[in-house]
Amino acid sequence: MLSFESDYTEGAHEAILKRLAETNREQTPGYGADPYCEAAKEKIAGACRCPQADIYFLTGGTQTNQTVIDSLLKNYEGVIAAQTGHVNVHEAGAIEFTGHKVQALPQKNGKIEPETLRAYMEAFYKDPSHDHMVFPGMVYISHPTEFGTLYTKAELTALSEICGEYGLPLFLDGARLGYGLMSLDTDVTLEDIARLCDVFYIGGTKVGALFGEAVVFTKKNAPRQFVTLIKQHGALLAKGRLLGLQFDTLFTDGLYFEISRHAIQMAERLKKGLREKGCKFLIDSPTNQQFVVLDQDTIRRLEEQVAFSIWEPVDENHTAVRFATSWATTPEMVDALLELL
Repeated sequence: MLSFESDYTEGAHEAILKRLAETNREQTPGYGADPYCEAAKEKIAGACRCPQADIYFLTGGTQTNQTVIDSLLKNYEGVIAAQTGHVNVHEAGAIEFTGHKVQALPQKNGKIEPETLRAYMEAFYKDPSHDHMVFPGMVYISHPTEFGTLYTKAELTALSEICGEYGLPLFLDGARLGYGLMSLDTDVTLEDIARLCDVFYIGGTKVGALFGEAVVFTKKNAPRQFVTLIKQHGALLAKGRLLGLQFDTLFTDGLYFEISRHAIQMAERLKKGLREKGCKFLIDSPTNQQFVVLDQDTIRRLEEQVAFSIWEPVDENHTAVRFATSWATTPEMVDALLELL
């Protein structure tokens, strides 16, 4: 059975498994107060060229989004996100569970356009009854988006400037950040993200780690007692060194970027083959998620031998599906999928 279902269906990169085995019998302090977490923080800050960064390790993406958003918002504030944003669609109401509304804005290819954000903010404060409404307290974006699309540097800069005007922290969900940074069609670097965002996270779960995400506050703006807040949200790992060691490995000798680049190469190989076969795409994604329109008979046939995600209906006879490559996808897997098609 071939699997292109997602980018976290494998275990972890072998370099991580090797270090976990090598250090298994070591005894270290818990909850992130260990040498591996400290080493990982130094390497991440260096990669971001943000020496003042405050970095924390959390267990997973939903816990990270909920903890960061809840910690930065006042009790009368909500978080702005795209209608298709992960916190609005695929996190089971985790944000609303904390008492904060997700204020969903129209999107284009999964992105919030700067003019859409500005228009929303202007309309909110022009409304004479806005004191009776949920105040927008921060902006959430993801890079890549749910559609595998990417913000340009100009778009990020414009969003950052608008957020600055209205005192809104800009939070970037980087669950698949490595694949965005290594895309052939991006002009955004990790340094740009650290400069333009108030907080973002580097995804490990979907980019080679067993689990874990690294939250980066870029402007000495981490909430007070953030470790306590992480624990309140159930996202603090007692054996914190397991997180630190994984990120220390990923950010040693550029491994994070190397394996992310490999996933992009596999996606480009797949995209080229699909185009040669005359397949139509739902959206032109420059990252590791490829959205292809297939007829129902082809989908039924493929499902017998390939795991992939059903995305959305296109018409009564065609459906868009998602094929996701990962750090572990091989050329042979891609070629086998194309052969089946």
